[in-house]
Amino acid sequence: MTQTTEAVRVEPATKWIRGYSGGRKVVDSRSVQLVWLHPYYPTWYFPADDIDEEFAAGGAVRSRTVDELPDHVTIRWDAVDHWFEEDVEVFIHPRDPYTRIDALPSARNVKVSIAGTVVAESNRPTILFETGLPHRYYLPRTDVRLDLLNPTDTSTGCPYKGFASYWTVTVDGTEHPDIVWSYPTPLPESEPIAGLMSFYNEKVDIEVDGVAQDRPRTHFT
Repeated sequence: MTQTTEAVRVEPATKWIRGYSGGRKVVDSRSVQLVWLHPYYPTWYFPADDIDEEFAAGGAVRSRTVDELPDHVTIRWDAVDHWFEEDVEVFIHPRDPYTRIDALPSARNVKVSIAGTVVAESNRPTILFETGLPHRYYLPRTDVRLDLLNPTDTSTGCPYKGFASYWTVTVDGTEHPDIVWSYPTPLPESEPIAGLMSFYNEKVDIEVDGVAQDRPRTHFT
C-alpha cells in the first residue's frame, strides 16, 4: 500500500458502521475513524480486522493509507451494495457530522428569472440551509412556469436529501440544461422540500423581496 505524506484531519466516529455486499455483511465496525482527504466530506477508515478477509482480498480495499492510522484502511464506496450508520442506510458518501440541513417554510417573495424571463415566482418558498452551500429556494410547482420545462434523464444523489430529478428550461429558443431539480421522496431530515422545485442560484437571476441576489460561486458554477 502507498503511504500519504500530507497531514490530514482525523477524528473518531461515534457511529456503528456496517456494509453489505452480495447479501452478506462484509464490514462491521464500532471503531471507525473519519478522515478528511478533501474538504467536502470525510472518508471512513476501518481497522483491518473489521473487514471480511475474502472481501478485502477481492480488491475492495483502497491502497491509500494515512500516517495517523497505520492499521486502518478504507473501502471503495461502490464496492459495497448497502452502507448503514447504526440501522439507517447511507447513500452516495459518508455523512459529515458537521453538516446540518434546515428546511424552513417562509413567506418571502422569491422571483426567478432566466435571460430576462420570469420562470418562477412564489410567496411560499421553503428555504433549505445546508452547511457549506448557498441556501436554496424550493418553490411549489404551481408557482413555476412548467410550460418552459422539459424533464431530463439526469439524476443525482445526496446523503442528506436523497435522489433528485432534473429539468431543462427553454427560454426564447435557448435551452438551459438541468437547471431545475426536485426531490420527489427526500430523506427524513429534508422532507419539507418533497416535490418542490429549486433553481441553481449560480445560473439564474433571483430576487428576494424585491432585492436582487448575487450569484454565488461554487463548484456548480
